[in-house]
Amino acid sequence: MKVFRGLPNAESRAPCALTIGNFDGVHRGHQALLAHARAAAQSLNLPLCVMTFEPHPREFFNPGGAPPRISLLRDKLEALERAQVDRVVVEHFNHTFAAQPPDAFIQDVIVDGLHARWVMVGDDFRYGARRAGDFAALQRAGAAHGFAVERMATLTDGNGARISSSAVRAALMAGDLDAAAALLGRPYMISGHVVHGQKLGRELGFPTLNLRVAHKRPALAGILVVRVHGLAPTPLPAVASLGLRPTVDDSGRILLEVNVLGWTGNAYGKVVRIEFLKKLRDEERYVDLPALSAAIQRDVAHAHAYFDQATGITDRIS
Repeated sequence: MKVFRGLPNAESRAPCALTIGNFDGVHRGHQALLAHARAAAQSLNLPLCVMTFEPHPREFFNPGGAPPRISLLRDKLEALERAQVDRVVVEHFNHTFAAQPPDAFIQDVIVDGLHARWVMVGDDFRYGARRAGDFAALQRAGAAHGFAVERMATLTDGNGARISSSAVRAALMAGDLDAAAALLGRPYMISGHVVHGQKLGRELGFPTLNLRVAHKRPALAGILVVRVHGLAPTPLPAVASLGLRPTVDDSGRILLEVNVLGWTGNAYGKVVRIEFLKKLRDEERYVDLPALSAAIQRDVAHAHAYFDQATGITDRIS
């Protein structure tokens, strides 16, 4: 899969089948849309291209009130690659892009920038300045410029509820990881490079892998039972803290810290994937480090109990 930051240069442009959206989470609804687009691209003998945006348009227009993020960009791109997307254009959403009239978006992006021959959008798709362009306008533009246009309705579950990024976000914010996994079609995960931290966990007797989280408002936060992929042939059991670390850090920076149970190797610089299994509790501010250490000890014990029950193993990993 080829990834472009912004529109491809002239040498890299070629006719394509195109779908456009934020794809936050790449949940089952997105996957259904991508599967349909993949089939259409194959029937037309065209590569499938996805255009997505960074930052999320709602973050751009309302930084303080935008919804929490589900996916880091790395995880979104990996999910799109699993969906057999051939090209992804990550468009920088800024004042210039947001101010484009709908006709300019059609001409400059869809026609000249991407050479789209077929375009599919979701049922809530809008484009151009003030979201003035709608599906009917896109259809008229397709007829004028020679590209086909399709729209896909939102997927629903067995109870008629919409499968949407909003639903995934709500499940994660509530700590309901089973519901989130059902909407995503897979367990919720975050991946990234292991970076150096303050080494405080090591001093407290609980060394951690540290992953930076670029977004200030992740959808999931708290103390969680997890598994770590990428350090061994099989996933390793662990307990993690995702959030602000209020007892030891007042910077407002989001960090994912993972204590791998019984593992003492060197992971710095490695790319790992953290699979979230169960939320234990919310973050808390403790009066001192001994109180924090005691809380971590309880969290580790709860994580051991979770894996003992899940696997039926009575001998704990020490």
